[in-house]
Amino acid sequence: MNTAELTELAQQLCVDSVRAADAAGSGHPTSSMSAADLMAVLLAHHLRYDFDRPAHPGNDRFVLSKGHASPLLYSAYKAAGAIDDAELLTFRKLGSRLEGHPTPRQLPWVETATGSLGQGLPVGVGIALAGKRLDRTGYRVWVLTGDSELAEGSVWEAAEHAAYEHLDNLTAIVDVNRLGQRGPTRHGHDLDAYARRFQAFGWHTIEVDGHDVDAVDRAYGEAISTSGQPTAILARTLKGKGVEAVQDREGLHGKPLPDADEAIQELGGRRDLRVQVHEPPAARMLHAVRAGHLELPRWEKGDPEKGVATRDAYGQALAALGTARGDIVALDGEVGDSTRSEFFGKEHPDRYFECYIAEQQMVAAAVGLAARGRVPYASTFAAFLSRAYDFVRMASISGAGINLVGSHAGVAIGQDGPSQMGLEDLAMMRSVYGSTVLYPCDANQTAKLVAEMAGCEGVRYLRTSRGESPVIYGPDDEFPVGGSKVLRSSDEDRLTLVAAGVTVRQALTAADALEREGIRARVIDLYSVKPVDRRTLRRAAEDTGCLVTVEDHHEEGGLGDAVLDAFLDGRPVPRLVRLAVRDMPGSASPDEQLHAAGIDAESIAAAGKLLVEEAVVR
Repeated sequence: MNTAELTELAQQLCVDSVRAADAAGSGHPTSSMSAADLMAVLLAHHLRYDFDRPAHPGNDRFVLSKGHASPLLYSAYKAAGAIDDAELLTFRKLGSRLEGHPTPRQLPWVETATGSLGQGLPVGVGIALAGKRLDRTGYRVWVLTGDSELAEGSVWEAAEHAAYEHLDNLTAIVDVNRLGQRGPTRHGHDLDAYARRFQAFGWHTIEVDGHDVDAVDRAYGEAISTSGQPTAILARTLKGKGVEAVQDREGLHGKPLPDADEAIQELGGRRDLRVQVHEPPAARMLHAVRAGHLELPRWEKGDPEKGVATRDAYGQALAALGTARGDIVALDGEVGDSTRSEFFGKEHPDRYFECYIAEQQMVAAAVGLAARGRVPYASTFAAFLSRAYDFVRMASISGAGINLVGSHAGVAIGQDGPSQMGLEDLAMMRSVYGSTVLYPCDANQTAKLVAEMAGCEGVRYLRTSRGESPVIYGPDDEFPVGGSKVLRSSDEDRLTLVAAGVTVRQALTAADALEREGIRARVIDLYSVKPVDRRTLRRAAEDTGCLVTVEDHHEEGGLGDAVLDAFLDGRPVPRLVRLAVRDMPGSASPDEQLHAAGIDAESIAAAGKLLVEEAVVR
């Protein structure tokens, strides 16, 4: 397109953004209008994309980080012929694919859900990493971001990581329109302020008038020709560009235009231009899934006083899985020697991504890699995943298949103290829509669950432990997701002990102590915390009438609540005691920590005995 045609296309994108928001009675047309020229030039001249084949390996990837500007994205889809005008006007309506903020659930051209600001660039880094280090098909990643979201720290985690990895296939297009939701942004139209920041992280920067389509065209060309570093195009724009009543005015964020018909007339009226988007170059996928035979590590049942840390089993199993499957990748937050993900890194360095202490970027990169067909395992201390929780939440909205692994969980880590103890992670991950939450207690169980995770949908979480645990299962035992293991059972059971992870051993020891006092106790290893094995729990409640849950986690949202979920269908809830970490721990040995928290064998036995005695009295 020539200059006039590009300008006309941009005006069409503005008009259609106004129309979509007006039809919905809500939306962000002014935020869309500021970036219309940027989008028009990209769509017509530089994006290489086959809308009929969104999985084409040579397709460029576009991420709308400022997801509230979805009217602009959908208007671009219409201009490219991916949707029609009738569908455009279903924006934000019940049943429409065109949600208020874009998600890939129904739109195959959307790479990741956006709308929580500061996430598009980090995910874009993950996609660019796949392109640079794995796919190598030459596609580019374009991320359109707003100036307001540059206040998010995650943006700068992404900026540093992209420069460190020399991601010259990544371009950030920053729509510097000066206005945020409640008023002016921190730096307004000071493009140099943003340029200095990106340059400090190692980016090539270009400052441009975002409404000069020729200048924007040249900037994109310069970004494509830049080698060895990512590029940030800092575009000065005006919010609500082209409509006097709203242009560069405060107080209009997230609102349809007051008079859409008048605005459309001012913008030159409706148009129906179609863009022939450049086709991607011929490319083939270089990461064909290698489906070799999986040889998981094996451990024999051993002396109960000795054992293997589940974090060690995780690292060894992940390395073995990576040998069998070429689509497995691993990421870590600079604690690979502790999480044991370094075992994978040593065997498969080309598929190992060190994200340093940047948990938001680590999870975002995992989402980006998943979008490119990989099966990522991202590891750090369980406590530190809380920093990235919003990224986990958004991954769920995207339907991203990612595996998260939190090590050093609970008070059982010992002397490091509460700042290092994941005591909220089970609750955090259980609350994620469609998540799977697993907590193994021994090495063989861990290895099997690492492999099981690869075939699950959505967000999967595995909790591993620092200390050694006895090997209580054989290497041929199976552990399906949603299952449990009944370790002790008899017709004379008067009590059921439900444990997971480090408390399984404590529950078994407690069962021995109770039996010496004439109380037979059933022991359930509830390794699948979500989905939970309702059938086994209900049977135990019917048989014994009394349940004790014991977890190295805060009381709220963890194992005890998962057990209660099995009785939320109206059936009677059994007599239940929930043992959990209720006080703020300090520094002490692991055994001292378990005792102080009231979740060691002695405490379990005492609680179980009291529960049975009270049941007899009643």
